[in-house]
Amino acid sequence: MDELDSYSRTVSAVAAELTGRVAAVRTGRGSGSAVVVPGDGILVTNAHVVGEARSGRADFVDGTQVGVAVVGTDPLSDLAVLRADRPGDLPPPVRLGDADGLVVGQLVVAVGNPLGLAGSVTAGVVSALGRALPTRSGRAGRVVEDVIQTDAALNPGNSGGALADSRARVVGINTAVAGIGLGLAVPVNANTRRIVETLLADGRVRRAYLGVVGTPAPVPASVAEKYGRKNGLRLAEVIGGSPAARAGLRAGDLVLDVGRRPVQDAQGIQRQLFGEAIGVPLPVTVLRNGAMVDVVAVPTELG
Repeated sequence: MDELDSYSRTVSAVAAELTGRVAAVRTGRGSGSAVVVPGDGILVTNAHVVGEARSGRADFVDGTQVGVAVVGTDPLSDLAVLRADRPGDLPPPVRLGDADGLVVGQLVVAVGNPLGLAGSVTAGVVSALGRALPTRSGRAGRVVEDVIQTDAALNPGNSGGALADSRARVVGINTAVAGIGLGLAVPVNANTRRIVETLLADGRVRRAYLGVVGTPAPVPASVAEKYGRKNGLRLAEVIGGSPAARAGLRAGDLVLDVGRRPVQDAQGIQRQLFGEAIGVPLPVTVLRNGAMVDVVAVPTELG
């Protein structure tokens, strides 16, 4: 009974701190939740909640209603940034955590506001880390990296709401219902902070394009021992005419380093393909037929 009481107290404390700081958002035909984050009247939600809308309304559980303008959306990370018309009417912002420190089995609490009348709170555990969520923007495809999988019950109205740890620090933005008993959240970490900052500054996120499709693969034992590397990214496809193809990369290459940084999965490349990488030579080291091969690719802008 004491353990149950402790669990209940933790969830109740998180709910008490966050429920008033998560809004119901209505923008055009879309609706969902949004989280008040540090900044001057700033809220974060999902790009799919906002859609093509440029404005909307945020409703809080205390009855406060605030008009919001869409500052920017990034469908490829499923994040959007809103700015309140009256920043002073917003509740205090949430405390942001770091999803990179989560472990499987850790308690998390999902807080949403699907109707704008009362907060929705569910609890569960982190059931998996490092999941990938496929997204698209027009013809461009990408995966949201290091997605958090949780068994805390979610519903579509909770999209854009907060996923918090036991100390009420927001570690994710709930984004999708993955199946019965499963939910996904975009992690709050250095990468997503960078996306939010870019949306605030520019209204969009520019990304560089390399043109490879790969899957994690082990490095041969002899190479692993010599270079201290266990895994790399095996290229399953190199898109014809892409920067990768022009640089000489081939299907079957095992990518070890990109930009002089070790790579073990597709996310290791994607982290380096932001706007500043466009048009800049990018060194790539691969293992091909047992030999190390160095090439230089020049990413173009993903459009």
